[in-house]
Amino acid sequence: MKYNLLGNTGLKVSELCLGTMTFGGKGWAAAIGSLDQQAVDEQIKRAVDAGVNFIDTANVYSEGLSEELTGQSIHNLGLSRHSLVLATKVRGKMGEGPNEVGLTRSHIMQQVEDSLRRLKTDYIDLYQIHSYDPLTPLEETLRALDDLVRSGKVRYIGASNLAAWQLMKALGYSTYNHLEKFVSLQAYYTVAGRDLERELVPLLLDQKVGLLVWSPLAGGFLSGKFTRDQQNEEGARRINFDFPPVDKEKAYDILDVLRPLAEAKGVSVAQVALAWLLHQPVVTSVIIGAKKLEQLEDNLKAVDVQLSAEELQQLDEVSKLAPEYPGWMLDFTAPDRQA
Repeated sequence: MKYNLLGNTGLKVSELCLGTMTFGGKGWAAAIGSLDQQAVDEQIKRAVDAGVNFIDTANVYSEGLSEELTGQSIHNLGLSRHSLVLATKVRGKMGEGPNEVGLTRSHIMQQVEDSLRRLKTDYIDLYQIHSYDPLTPLEETLRALDDLVRSGKVRYIGASNLAAWQLMKALGYSTYNHLEKFVSLQAYYTVAGRDLERELVPLLLDQKVGLLVWSPLAGGFLSGKFTRDQQNEEGARRINFDFPPVDKEKAYDILDVLRPLAEAKGVSVAQVALAWLLHQPVVTSVIIGAKKLEQLEDNLKAVDVQLSAEELQQLDEVSKLAPEYPGWMLDFTAPDRQA
């Protein structure tokens, strides 16, 4: 297991992060997984034994139950809290009241206390906004998060699912007002979904913001279960929860390249798809989640898969984005100003 710096900080996180959306099975999350405490303990122990020091959850996963199971597991296993980097999120609806959702100071301050209680800890390493809140002024959100860092309840702050302009606006506001800045962005990125590369990847590299990848197997589409001839594998998550959106015809073309690469290396298709992400310089950590321990075991082996320049080129060719303005114009005008 390798460890990468979390954005422009000195904190090191494992290149694989254990995701917890399969923990609990309450509400909408039941379509993704319903692991009980024993299964959660097994997954966290296996991940930590493999060198994973990074665990990601959210208050909305199973209506808070995912956080509870995660916190209880750390206690059950006798793990050192300070050896782990624990991340959670805020924004989603956590009650029926009109103010039990969003990124207001009121909601953030209430939810951080609830998350701390459920996780059985007195601090959160990385507290992330789960998405944008168009109703709350950005400065209100950032000042509330800054207060949490200064109080010691939160160590670092991060964002998730933002557009490039939203993230840059937040970074600029924090810089000029001497507030804590987002150190990471959690976002969807996969060899079958490379939209992030248009605007966000250049921003992340320029601003030294870490990238935490969610759904690296495109909602299970790159797990190896799906082929053009068999599109509805029994038990596959996408049968009941067809998310995130995928250009399936293009994804099948990508699988046609992934499959022989996996066979030649004696590994799974999923491992090659994860390895592609681990070879991308912008990626800090890839979040893996599983319903079964054997799926987790398989994903953990991705750190050992090496892809040659030629193999990366094959995957790039079949998965690359179609040219889009202003990207193609910037590429056209760049050659006369190369360093």
